[in-house]
Amino acid sequence: MSGSSDGGGTVAYIQHHLTNLCVGDCDPVTHKAAGFWALHVDTVFFSVALGVLMIVVSHRLGQNLVTGTPGGFQNFVEMIIDFVSGQVKDTFPGHNPIIAPLALTIFVWVWLMNFMDLIPVDLLPLIASGVLGIEYLKVVPTTDLNTTMAMSLTVFALILYYNFKVKGAAGYLKMFLFHPFGKFFVPVNIVMTVIEELAKPLSLGLRLFGNLFAGELVFLLIALIGGTMAVGLGALIWFPLQVVLDLGWLIFHLLVITLQAFIFMVLTIVYLAMAHTEDH
Repeated sequence: MSGSSDGGGTVAYIQHHLTNLCVGDCDPVTHKAAGFWALHVDTVFFSVALGVLMIVVSHRLGQNLVTGTPGGFQNFVEMIIDFVSGQVKDTFPGHNPIIAPLALTIFVWVWLMNFMDLIPVDLLPLIASGVLGIEYLKVVPTTDLNTTMAMSLTVFALILYYNFKVKGAAGYLKMFLFHPFGKFFVPVNIVMTVIEELAKPLSLGLRLFGNLFAGELVFLLIALIGGTMAVGLGALIWFPLQVVLDLGWLIFHLLVITLQAFIFMVLTIVYLAMAHTEDH
């Protein structure tokens, strides 16, 4: 949502908001990660905090389940569970007890991380700077490529595990040799299958990152309308425009963050379903 520029210029304002709180192997000038041993503390903090929130709320809800006539929040949670269960039943062959809980966890956790993009862009960074003395703070974990690729690589590790478990090492190797064009095109099959397998984590991680990063950038550009253009009498024009644009983009972005969480969940189910299919 909306915020205001600190007067350091449009480029400086955007760069500041797109810079993570980095510790370890970080560039002292740009504050960007300069090596493997760099840690984005804000990304880790908000990811873990939202995960803990999800666990605590789930635990409390589980302890206070009501049969017969449940409350509104329990109805809402049950609706989400039924929705995710329906997606698993429609997409996943057979039965694996880990798939539905995994899909539900992914959907809720990704949605919560995406939802941080709807908080006013200047609110938490200003609080962190003024109260805690933290210069940089990026509050949306899914706008950090490290987060989205870490999740996608975790899903990819499960894909590899179930490929070996269901197909066996020989069956998995056979897929590389004879899929998709048969035994007369083994070199082509190997290249095509490697590309197909590598595309799975890339499609998961890059799609989520790209959409959320773009959404955050639009919020920053809208915030600049109130910060750099709304001066004097110009505020009578630019501030109402900022409010209208902010509200419109917020409503649209609410659909985007939900859709991206849904897509990440569905692709996870689909890829794991493919790993459980012996003839793939």
